Amino acid sequence: MANELAALSNELAAAVEQAGRSVVAVHARPRFSSSGVFWREGVIVTAQHTIRREEEITVTLPDGANAPATLAGSDPGTDVAVLKVESAGPAAAARACAPPAPGNLALTIGRSEDSGVNATMGIVSAVSGSWRTWRGGRLDHYIRLDLTLYPGSSGGVVVSTAGEVIGIATSALSRIAGVAIPATTIDRVADEILARGRVSRGYLGVGLQPVELPDHHKGLIVLSLAPDGPAAKAGVLIGDILVSLGGSAVDDTDDIQGVLELHPVGQRVEAVVLRGGVSRDIAIVVGERPRGN
Repeated sequence: MANELAALSNELAAAVEQAGRSVVAVHARPRFSSSGVFWREGVIVTAQHTIRREEEITVTLPDGANAPATLAGSDPGTDVAVLKVESAGPAAAARACAPPAPGNLALTIGRSEDSGVNATMGIVSAVSGSWRTWRGGRLDHYIRLDLTLYPGSSGGVVVSTAGEVIGIATSALSRIAGVAIPATTIDRVADEILARGRVSRGYLGVGLQPVELPDHHKGLIVLSLAPDGPAAKAGVLIGDILVSLGGSAVDDTDDIQGVLELHPVGQRVEAVVLRGGVSRDIAIVVGERPRGN
């Protein structure tokens, strides 16, 4: 038993050492640094909620040196921020081919300027499919972590005991536990940020609430309209009941977001509303969600 424990301990230490070669400390907020990961050559990803300023950002590299970093863009919806640095650093190790299973051990590796590499271990406590965050973004998988996330852990790399990258850690997307932002989500978001500087999300400009209809179906009643928003411009009125969008029945706001993900900004989407008990077809041009919404 002692030999087995020693072997496990050595394997964990090796996984931390390997992953730590790609982990930096990010200095972009008061008091505490956060962590970040060299995702590609010259590109660092970190947790967006830890970026409190857009200028004078520095990172502490794996060799202990400090280097300036430029914010390429960020996405509050998925809590991903992308930094660009001129300093070279080894990209994170091979990505895991599939999401982990509940009960698998996981390590979160961060870095601070003072203590260097730091690690925390726990288990993956829950995994599910595509998950929409309370901030409006979509993660390819919901991966809940049962481990301690210290103040500087957000943005650190989450790896399996074999050293395969699961994603990066964040404490901002769930009120009950830390979450791993999956590597596939980071790739998707980073690609868009590096290409466009931001992630565009569809927007109708409506405040909605589910309602029961007389035929036992459900719809969404329009309670508010953003002035000059896409829905208002298309002729939607307060009191209209939205029953279909893009050819799909809708009875909660997640349905709306699912449809908007299939219709890029600038594309027309057909809506069906009930107004005074009469069905009406309205074509809405999808707008871009304002930053901060």
